[in-house]
Order: sequence, then structure tokens, then C-alpha cells
Amino acid sequence: QVQVVESGGGLVQPGGSLRLSCTVSADPDCISAMAWYRQAPGKERELLATITHRGVTTYKDSVQGRFTISRDNANARNTANLKIDMLKPEDTAVYYCNAHREIMCVMAMREPEYWGQGTQVTVSP
Repeated sequence: QVQVVESGGGLVQPGGSLRLSCTVSADPDCISAMAWYRQAPGKERELLATITHRGVTTYKDSVQGRFTISRDNANARNTANLKIDMLKPEDTAVYYCNAHREIMCVMAMREPEYWGQGTQVTVSP
């Protein structure tokens, strides 16, 4: 069974930094892209950043420059890290990791995408 495991959340002071990590228990070659989302209380889940199997990254406009998505190494397509700098109270949310399956891996990964359980990030003095 494919699992998506996030770590690295916690309580941080405004202006601080945090690094979230995510690993998918799947063949790295079966992951076409990974992404980070977040959901604040009373708000919709929003897409923050993506990284494709080729390492191409994209960001939500409002987080560009403060958020950096990466993976452990060039071959670790089943990992995704999210570095957040200059944290603000409005960054407080549950952060979720998302993994998309390569179409050729439909037998190994039944679902087209998988989600982690989420990790809480709280920014407060």
C-alpha cells in the first residue's frame, strides 16, 4: 500500500524558517510530480508548489520567493521538501504532501494521486 509521510511541522516564531519533508513509499520512477498544499482553518486547500519528475518547479504567486520545493537528490522523485522562510502568522495551516502517479505504474499504484495525513505548522510569537 502506498503511503505518503510528512514531517517537520511545528510551532515557529514569525520571521523564522521551517523545512517540511515528504516521502512516498513507491518506486521513484512511478512518481510524475509531487506537490505541497496547505489548508488553514475555514479556508480551501490551496496549492503552494510543485516539482515534476524532471525537477521543474512552480509556485503559487503569493509564496514565490519565500517557499522552496526540492527533493533529496536528483533521483529521489518520491521525495519532496518544502523550505519556508520569513514565516508569517498567516502561514499557519495544515500542510499536505501530494504525489501523482506515472500512467505506466497503474498496476503498482491504483490511485492517480496520493495524499499525506498533513503536518501542522503554527506561526506565533
